[in-house]
Amino acid sequence: MNIIRSLSRSRIFPAIARYQKVSKGSVRLFSCFRPSMSINKEDYYADTDAPIARIEASKYFGDLTPKEQRYAHYFSKAGHWGTRVVMRSVSPESEDIYDLILTIHKAVNGDYSELKKNLGERPVQQWLEYASEFLANLGNYKSFGDVKFIPRIPLTDLKTLVQSTNSEAALQLFESARIAIYSLDGNTALMGSPEKGQVSGYYLNLVTKAEGEAVDAALASKGIMPENIRVEKATSGNKFIVHVASAFTSNATGYYPEKIEFSIEGKPASLTFQFGDHSKEFSHIAESLQKAKKNAANETEVKMLENYIAAFATGSMNCHYNSQVYWVKDIGPSVETNIGFIETYRDYLGTKGEWECLVAMVNKDRTKKFGSLVKNATEFITELPWDKSFEKDRFTPPDFTSLEVLTYAGSGCPIGINIPNYDKIRINVGFKNVSLGNILNAKSRKHHISFIEEDLQKVYDDYCTKAFEVQVGIHELLGHGTGKLLMENGDGTFNFDRNSPPIGLDGKPVSTYYKPGETWGSVFGSVAGPYEECRAESVAMYLITNRKLLEIFGYKTTEEQDIVTYVSYLSMCRAGLLALEFYDPENKKWGQAHCQARYAIMKTFLDAGEGLVKLEYTKPDYSDLVVKVDKSKIATVGQKAISDFLKKLHVYKCSADVKHGSEFFETLTTIPDDLLKFRKSVLAQKLPRKQLVQANTYIDKDGKVQLKEYEESEIGMINSFAERET
Repeated sequence: MNIIRSLSRSRIFPAIARYQKVSKGSVRLFSCFRPSMSINKEDYYADTDAPIARIEASKYFGDLTPKEQRYAHYFSKAGHWGTRVVMRSVSPESEDIYDLILTIHKAVNGDYSELKKNLGERPVQQWLEYASEFLANLGNYKSFGDVKFIPRIPLTDLKTLVQSTNSEAALQLFESARIAIYSLDGNTALMGSPEKGQVSGYYLNLVTKAEGEAVDAALASKGIMPENIRVEKATSGNKFIVHVASAFTSNATGYYPEKIEFSIEGKPASLTFQFGDHSKEFSHIAESLQKAKKNAANETEVKMLENYIAAFATGSMNCHYNSQVYWVKDIGPSVETNIGFIETYRDYLGTKGEWECLVAMVNKDRTKKFGSLVKNATEFITELPWDKSFEKDRFTPPDFTSLEVLTYAGSGCPIGINIPNYDKIRINVGFKNVSLGNILNAKSRKHHISFIEEDLQKVYDDYCTKAFEVQVGIHELLGHGTGKLLMENGDGTFNFDRNSPPIGLDGKPVSTYYKPGETWGSVFGSVAGPYEECRAESVAMYLITNRKLLEIFGYKTTEEQDIVTYVSYLSMCRAGLLALEFYDPENKKWGQAHCQARYAIMKTFLDAGEGLVKLEYTKPDYSDLVVKVDKSKIATVGQKAISDFLKKLHVYKCSADVKHGSEFFETLTTIPDDLLKFRKSVLAQKLPRKQLVQANTYIDKDGKVQLKEYEESEIGMINSFAERET
């Protein structure tokens, strides 16, 4: 275990034992620390000079009516009450670090000038940079990559800083968390499998992969969805406790059994439920949503909120499922919202969700473009490279909106969303696509663009965001929105002709399909997230050459259309190269779903040959490495390559062919040495990830909702958290 030099190994394990005993959110925390190979801690330092950008929300918030502003305010409060829920799913120490950051900030009244005067500019700035990155990720593991980061400020200097605040509370928090803040080894540097010694807040002690999968299967056998749970193994026997996130501490769901008997690798096992995980936070969440309900715009929103409140009070995922039915039916609201345990990327088994909340206002001008894309969606879908047997019988146009974010409570804000993730709702009711405009456009200081030739820097900078807007639109609507999962229904019927199944990639009728109770996620497991992101990205790359589609986004001339297409290819291949940062060569593990997806597409273009994409360099350390795309071959070589690739991804997914689909995708994304050699250059040139400062809302003495924005700085980031209820 490679840690800060002033710590001896004998002092590490007592601290870890203390963490195992600490109670947060009604359950014990656990992190499986164990000695491993020595690693270079400098690779894990918090970012310095990271770009910090404000999410501009005031203009669109000001356009809302007072009732809409109150609705947005209370919904935002509900989302932020889940802040600690996110951190508890990240690492055992995250919540204590969070409290340490806020306690120090309070002790100095948000003014660090005296500390800088006494201790020096550098150590205080190093602490502020760590604190800001921590808050931007809601934990001490990067939300984009799931890799741990540690402060640049030495431990001894941090102790001096804490002591200088004269805060006994800060000193106690520091003593509790100091070992875990700085400790690093080859396993705990990553979030992932407890069995491998990696860190996960979803498993409260050493739960093996086989045990975790067996618990998921046992829950599925009773129709219980696992997104809002954490799993603990009892101290003796194959007994497990499933902790359910809820305000109530007893079973009020009406359908969770008292106990489930099952087996693990042929041995008997059982699980029981314990309700009230994060009970305090979920009580506040339900209370805030009750207030939001009083300001709902229509009966559909009222029904949606009633189901949200029931879901978070009782822990019933069935109620959350019902909330999403009403959410999809709430077409074109002035204030768009969504809340719950949504994405499952950070659980290495791909089943437990992370708390998220979106509150945003509509950008009507940009939404008009997306409306035209929706209107023509059926035409574009027919051009995709698969037989109609693998497509929905009838495409239900979704509500596709460009939004300006007021609140995104979670570990990291995306630029586009396609939800709900419940397959049956998507197939039978519909879904929504949103593009988050002020996230896409949030900018701080300029940086040189790595791996792009010098003479292309300006055109790339001018068109990268424009091309990405088109790509996101296709990705969310026609990527995630397409495809028919071949399945057997609960009554023994099928949603396809069982006697004459669709023809698979081998020219023969497909023989696999989804059985009752199975979902895309449950069948494909941990590969499902990156695989689906790759499929959606590939749809975008396939259709980015469609001139009618580009016209919808305002690119009328052939010249400008060609530039958008070219920059899209260049951007995707650069993203695939940058993705090497998020691949762990030692464990052959990807830390980020979208990066794995983009690498797969870059590799597909490289494998297409004929000079379509090249990685060129002249220096032995690859420091002058650049990505080159031959624009004359995009419409031919590129289009054929992405067509063949996309068809395989799609057919394997739709036909539940997990054997061939997983093998195909995992083989492609296991990085060979001739590409892995560029990883050092990628790491050497990596830029700090942008950190986003969000606004807060509050109700003034006159009962009006006011919005407060914060400066684009580390202190601005901390202030934004210090002034909200979490």
